[in-house]
Amino acid sequence: MRLIDLAALALALPLAFEVYRELFRPDALEVVSLDRYWLALVVVMLLWSAGAWIYQVYEAGPGSLADDLRRMTRALMAVALVMFTLVFLAKQQESVSRLLAVLYFALAFPMLAIARAVHRAVARAAGTRAGRVRYYAVVGSGDVAEEIIETIRAHPEWGMRLAGYVLEEGAVAASPDCVILGRLGNLARILEDHVLDDVVFAVPRERLSAVEDAVRTCEEQGVGALISLDVLRFGYSRMSVGDMDGLPMLALSRTPSDQLALAAKRAFDIVVSASVLLLLSPLLLGVMIAIRLDSRGPIFFRQRRVGVHGRIFDILKFRSMYVDAEARLEALRAHNEMSGPVFKMKNDPRVTRIGRFIRRTSLDEFPQFWNVLRGEMSVVGPRPPLPSEVRQYKRWQRRRLSVKPGITCIWQISGRNDIDFDRWMELDLQYIDEWSLWNDVRICLKTIPAVLGARGAQ
Repeated sequence: MRLIDLAALALALPLAFEVYRELFRPDALEVVSLDRYWLALVVVMLLWSAGAWIYQVYEAGPGSLADDLRRMTRALMAVALVMFTLVFLAKQQESVSRLLAVLYFALAFPMLAIARAVHRAVARAAGTRAGRVRYYAVVGSGDVAEEIIETIRAHPEWGMRLAGYVLEEGAVAASPDCVILGRLGNLARILEDHVLDDVVFAVPRERLSAVEDAVRTCEEQGVGALISLDVLRFGYSRMSVGDMDGLPMLALSRTPSDQLALAAKRAFDIVVSASVLLLLSPLLLGVMIAIRLDSRGPIFFRQRRVGVHGRIFDILKFRSMYVDAEARLEALRAHNEMSGPVFKMKNDPRVTRIGRFIRRTSLDEFPQFWNVLRGEMSVVGPRPPLPSEVRQYKRWQRRRLSVKPGITCIWQISGRNDIDFDRWMELDLQYIDEWSLWNDVRICLKTIPAVLGARGAQ
């Protein structure tokens, strides 16, 4: 599939070139030669390899065509975003046609999609051929066993065919129509008497230790042993199998764990935060001067916040309140307009004149890009809470501390102070469960109009 995708990406270039020349540039004044674009194609292929790795285009394992296309689309969109940025920068030298770049990706997408559909069709046809069938037996007859069989049956391209069931001692067949190969204690004889390529163990977790000898029997006779980890499924955690220096480990996690994707997120954080601080430095300098002239006190406000898994750090913001704001907080508790442990109040008397402006425009948040550069925060992530707020969290709400806090998140683009506390927490958990680098980019793009429109800001 990797080779097919690379071939499709390569073929899309001469096709796009011909379409561009015939329909848009028949005189070929701008497009001198196709040779000019081969280097760009190499860059696209390298970016595709990285994007496919980040979005697990090939590593995610067999799944539905829709899931495959979804991962492929995200990877290709990431490649297109990077390439359009490079094309825009190169335009000053008139070396690359932006229209040709659009045509290229417009053709590459259907070619990759068609390649996947054809690949699956060929694999499905090949998997049903008699010479390619792998026969398997299932140890167990419960719901997990039936789910495994139905899953395999839905994917004939895997080339697996059920030979029958192997029952544990004392167990009964789930249906009189089941083909029973024998009992687990006689597995060695069953493997001798039947053509079996794999044995799938789908037994309750309390019986896992009882099948150890059966697994060794499969190993002894060279038959594949597949142990269903579904018997260890806990809630919505994602499972991965690995080892610690040879010690087998089963990892359960509900947070993003792909190291390459997280590295890409960190690179995204560094590029975005450094660009914002550099490009907006004149504006930020103006805000600093305005704060100094408006009221007595420091320009920056530092406050202890809670980061990943309870790590404490000092958040940096432009000061928007008078210096005695913390001392006056208790006197204003009765005016809190936010549910839960968070304090929010319209027309807060502790906010300065300049403070109201920089809060409404979210300019007070911009120094937090320094926290991002330091690695304490991310551009996108749940807002960092106060330690006093965390102490009042319900148990399910603490999971929002399992990822690095951010400057913006779904809460920021969903109304901010216009939503209640529990809904805020639910949005943060939704972000964690659905995290992807593309989702971060999407949230950043939606944050811009939300900030410009001062939606929900106080």
